[in-house]
Amino acid sequence: MDRFSFLNAAHTQFFADLYEQYLTNPDSVEPSWRAFFQGFDFGLQTYNEEHIGEQIVTYVNTTSNEAVNSDKIQKEFNVLKLIDAYRTRGHLFTETNPVRDRRVHAPNLDLSNFGLSDADLNTVFESAKIIGKQPCTLSEIITHLKNVYCQHIGIEYMYMRNPEVIQWIQNRLNPNDNLPNFSSDEKKYILGKLNEAVSFENFLHTKYVGQKRFSLEGGESLIPALDAVIEAAADKGVEHFVMGMAHRGRLNVLANIFGKNTQDIFSEFDGKDYDKEYFDGDVKYHLGLTSERATKSGKKIRINLAPNPSHLETVGAVIEGIARAKQDHHCPDNFSKVLPIAVHGDAAIAGQGIVYEIVQMAQLDGYKTGGTIHIVVNNQVGFTTNYLDARSSTYCTDVAKVTLSPVLHVNADDTEAVVHAMLFALDFRMQFGRDVFIDLLGYRKYGHNEGDEPRFTQPVLYKIIARHKNPREIYAEKLITQGIVDAAYLTKIENEYKDKLDQNLQASRQQELTIIKPFMQDEWQGYEQVSDDVMLQKFDTTFDKAQLEEIVETISTLPSDKKFINKIQKIVSDRKTMYANNVIDWGTAETLAYGSLLYEGFDVRLSGQDVERGTFSHRHAVVKVEDSEEEVILLDQLKNSKGRFQVYNSFLSEYGVLGFDYGYALASPKTLTLWEAQFGDFSNGAQIMIDQYISCGEDKWNNQNGIVLLLPHGYEGQGAEHSSARMERYLQLCARHNMYVANCTTPANFFHLLRRQMKTNFRKPLIHFSPKSLLRHPLCVSTQEELYNGQFQETIDDAVVDKTKVKTVVFVTGKFYYDILAEREKLGRNDVALVRLEQLFPLPVQQLKEIIASYPNADDFVWAQEEPKNMGAYSYMLMNFDLVPWRLASLKAYAAPAAGSHTRDRRRHTDAIRMVFDKNLFR
Repeated sequence: MDRFSFLNAAHTQFFADLYEQYLTNPDSVEPSWRAFFQGFDFGLQTYNEEHIGEQIVTYVNTTSNEAVNSDKIQKEFNVLKLIDAYRTRGHLFTETNPVRDRRVHAPNLDLSNFGLSDADLNTVFESAKIIGKQPCTLSEIITHLKNVYCQHIGIEYMYMRNPEVIQWIQNRLNPNDNLPNFSSDEKKYILGKLNEAVSFENFLHTKYVGQKRFSLEGGESLIPALDAVIEAAADKGVEHFVMGMAHRGRLNVLANIFGKNTQDIFSEFDGKDYDKEYFDGDVKYHLGLTSERATKSGKKIRINLAPNPSHLETVGAVIEGIARAKQDHHCPDNFSKVLPIAVHGDAAIAGQGIVYEIVQMAQLDGYKTGGTIHIVVNNQVGFTTNYLDARSSTYCTDVAKVTLSPVLHVNADDTEAVVHAMLFALDFRMQFGRDVFIDLLGYRKYGHNEGDEPRFTQPVLYKIIARHKNPREIYAEKLITQGIVDAAYLTKIENEYKDKLDQNLQASRQQELTIIKPFMQDEWQGYEQVSDDVMLQKFDTTFDKAQLEEIVETISTLPSDKKFINKIQKIVSDRKTMYANNVIDWGTAETLAYGSLLYEGFDVRLSGQDVERGTFSHRHAVVKVEDSEEEVILLDQLKNSKGRFQVYNSFLSEYGVLGFDYGYALASPKTLTLWEAQFGDFSNGAQIMIDQYISCGEDKWNNQNGIVLLLPHGYEGQGAEHSSARMERYLQLCARHNMYVANCTTPANFFHLLRRQMKTNFRKPLIHFSPKSLLRHPLCVSTQEELYNGQFQETIDDAVVDKTKVKTVVFVTGKFYYDILAEREKLGRNDVALVRLEQLFPLPVQQLKEIIASYPNADDFVWAQEEPKNMGAYSYMLMNFDLVPWRLASLKAYAAPAAGSHTRDRRRHTDAIRMVFDKNLFR
């Protein structure tokens, strides 16, 4: 008897019930049935259980002949398996690589691997319904599957877990066999954009021989693809387009997508000086641009290309922050109106860890941007490294699977396919608000740059590339064959574009200076770029006393109808008590600073690891209801607040999150944007963002940025990793007017420092070395009046000594002041004055001169620090503090910031303090 004859012995409902049981618990089903149902596993994500059950019934009842019936069922299963194989593995067998043979994958899609043969090609199968067709022959099914999954577009999506998403993708793929279907006019327009891309590169290659430009040649289809997505996005309601990319193709994108005047590009190639003295500039393929573009349909869209350094993929985090800032300010209820697009290199997206960090942000409340379109300009070579040595994964885009994002692999030589894929990606993003990746497989015509020789390392590949037609030639031939254009038309558009470039080149040669437009000018209207002399001026940061008391009342009162743990009730209610008793601690002053800015119409955004509570349990910006963990944010309860308070615990990332928040601040000068490191040394993981963006963005790219870094710092015997925020590194980066660096010792001074950050008409990054033990130090408190009627003090002179009796003046910053103060009181040394340097950069030289002059009998000047000699502010002070001869009181140089042994650490700390009071103790 045939092994499937048992199918005719049961009622059809039995099959449906049994299949439902199989879906719930496969092991509970008899082995022969389990083997039978395994053929339907492919449909778990696409079809619900009821539909699958109905399919079984349909197949069983197709014919009354038992033998034929069982054979037909088996064949239908085999066809379903074939369809599933094309969906899941078809991307491995595409024609997407223009210059290399595909790697061989096994098993392949041969019919023999699915229990089918050529004899079945003319058989009509019901399974065709699954791919949106009426019952048709196996031959027709295969033709459809090859067109959809194995031509110039390969798609990965079957790992996605949402049946709705999978069904949407399949509904998009099935019509027209997933092949482009553009009108003649659309094709001519695409050819025009492709001509601009190719002609631009050819022009630069002939006019600036050997100069680096990181050409797009081999991937020119990116230009019509980007153009298409902007045009279509505007029609779908997108109002802001935020893009980040590395070097390759950047100049082409600036000229042909963002409309940058090529006169300016030519001036940059000619190496002219800039029109501003304070602006040092950057190489031409690092610069950004903001422009407004009118689409063909008459819509206007604001497009931004963020500037970035050579550190690959860093800008991906920045553009996400820019996009989120624009969403929060312009369309908080509809993130789809701001579209981020990240253009990657294949080696970079596979090799740079920050990509993973950025991808992990995609669905987090504090960092999501409603989906990003990721485009990989895949050259198949990273500098000189072949792709086989550049990654272990099959594809450079495999990071997309982290967030179950679809990936489209596209042959860059097929421009229509590239545009088609981009429009698919846009529709997916707009429909689901999730990331989507496009792997644009092309090549790199020259080496890593135009002065490099690629045949040193890829001689065979570059023989192929040398003979290969460019995408414009390929597409023009196709349109000529279709009768849409002729050779004369192609010559005409080439000459017109080249003549335009020639005219701009001649015009640029008449200009003496290069003009760099600031990035995102609209957001920064009314803000000035200032030098360090302005940064040192005093600014009014006072705040109305009555309003301050309203804030105190709000932040010290928990909702009476909710239950909170006893500790949090006490911490919150103590805020009011401390304020009334004039002993305001750090956490209260910080919260009041935020509240005061919210009153004045500024927004506040605080993010980082554990910032909602605070690593050291001092902030409690978010409190939890005891029995439900409902979140309560007291600053949201301010009755007269005009601003918005946002606080987000970040995931365990420094590099990506700081990049995001830097981008947020770049687009939002009216928001106090803060990133807090869990411990100060954790910022080491974000050093590229600090070195390449925060410290020099204004000098390189003409950008202001008011990002605040809170870096917990202080030696309390916690070992090497949780003592130092590496103050020396930040101070080494300081020059001219680039940022503020502070180390406050009082809550009031921190209050005014934060307020100053927003009350000026300029923005500078602020690095603040925040306290740990001082958060609860009994002397580290401030009064009401110091808050509402004070100002930021760059220096704090000693207010208790008789200056005429002082012989030793000690300059100190941060927590070490309190350690030295305790020792002075213990020793009864009234001849020693302690001067606190609250702001390290810009160094308040004039204030220091006045303080020094006020000690007429002092002859011993000391710089004291708890950090080792080769760390902390010593080297910075050595270079910048030459007002008087002075000596150092510190630990000797060490490789690690602090000792692991608490006993040894405290002994060294004590020795440094002793050196303050005994000038004969030198190290």
